[in-house]
Amino acid sequence: MNMHVNSIEAFLEALRQELEVPDHRYEQAERSYTSLGDWLHRESSTVQQYDPQVYCQGSFRLGTAIRPHTEAEEYDVDSVVELRLLTKRDKTQHELKAMLGAEIKAYHDAMGMLKPVREGNRCWILDYADGAQFHMDIVPAVPNPNQQISLLNSMYLDSRWASTAISITDRREPNYRILTDDWPRSNPKGYANWFASRQAEVFERRQRVALDSLRKQGLVTASVERLPAFKVKTPLQSAIMILKRHRDNMFARELDMRPISVIITTLAAHAYINQDTIAGALFAALNDMDKFIVQQGDRWIVANPTDALENFADKWNRDPKKKAAFDGWLRQARTDFYAAAQAGTFKDMADALNPRMGYALSMRVMDRLTGGSRLLRAATGASAAAAGTVAAPSFANAERRPSKPQGYA
Repeated sequence: MNMHVNSIEAFLEALRQELEVPDHRYEQAERSYTSLGDWLHRESSTVQQYDPQVYCQGSFRLGTAIRPHTEAEEYDVDSVVELRLLTKRDKTQHELKAMLGAEIKAYHDAMGMLKPVREGNRCWILDYADGAQFHMDIVPAVPNPNQQISLLNSMYLDSRWASTAISITDRREPNYRILTDDWPRSNPKGYANWFASRQAEVFERRQRVALDSLRKQGLVTASVERLPAFKVKTPLQSAIMILKRHRDNMFARELDMRPISVIITTLAAHAYINQDTIAGALFAALNDMDKFIVQQGDRWIVANPTDALENFADKWNRDPKKKAAFDGWLRQARTDFYAAAQAGTFKDMADALNPRMGYALSMRVMDRLTGGSRLLRAATGASAAAAGTVAAPSFANAERRPSKPQGYA
């Protein structure tokens, strides 16, 4: 059997475009945490002396965010406020969180925001007006590079990403109100840098192409460095976006069993080897992502690439049903996207993916590809496929041995 490479790539590109977060949402989120940063640096700020830095983390930073199913749902913008001149010897987790919370509540009132500030276990939550369609989770943090580098080096683990490590607050921790060096660890900048390293070659090439196109249209005169990252979408980012929506729909009625995004993102990035098409990146992930799950005795490990002591799959070991759910999702994704790759028309591709990707989304993809023509929906695809084919991936039940994750020393 052959995979119709041209038509499936066109379909996946249109699917990615339908899932894409609009540029104005990225710009809106950036304005929001920039505004908060300005507030924290104002003259009367109680935290200004600690040099607060506000930055984005999570899927918005990685470029893998997807738009909600409906206009009634919200974007979740994750951010960090790192007080760069504060240490764990100066404040307890509780004191840091309370101090920053007071500033966030003052910001909320000064901006005339109506919905009350909420407190999460690790963060403060700002709910913006309904029209904004997003809320921002704000995690208080202090720098933690020296301790993290020392910890990893003492165990002969990779510390190359640890220069941006931070310590964060969590009210569930037993030492939350105790002055101690033992805080929860995180490193969103380090993870983003690792993720970028997995696709750097393709990203830089696409960035140059995008900038050249904008220059020819007379829209920009800036250097490559000034082109916002969200203006460029790599095959790896696109594949992850598509897999996340497939996962969301498959577990729409079992949210607690849904494989978490950081596992999908990490495993897909390990499997990615500079494929220049979405289909190439997607099928590399589907075929190989489980090879980077490490089994040690009866424990499953998906290590944080920037902190090998953090296991993203910890919940699998506490609840084996979550590991089974991931395995079931991966099998289903292989089945669905393999069937789409074999289809001769866009309609057949949509039919193969409808159960998990959603009928409405598939129809929007077809409208994007055919201009809304019902006749073209059924006919288009076969002629494009004739231009070139490649061997389809095989997902046979062969023995699969975990291998060393890419990006490790």
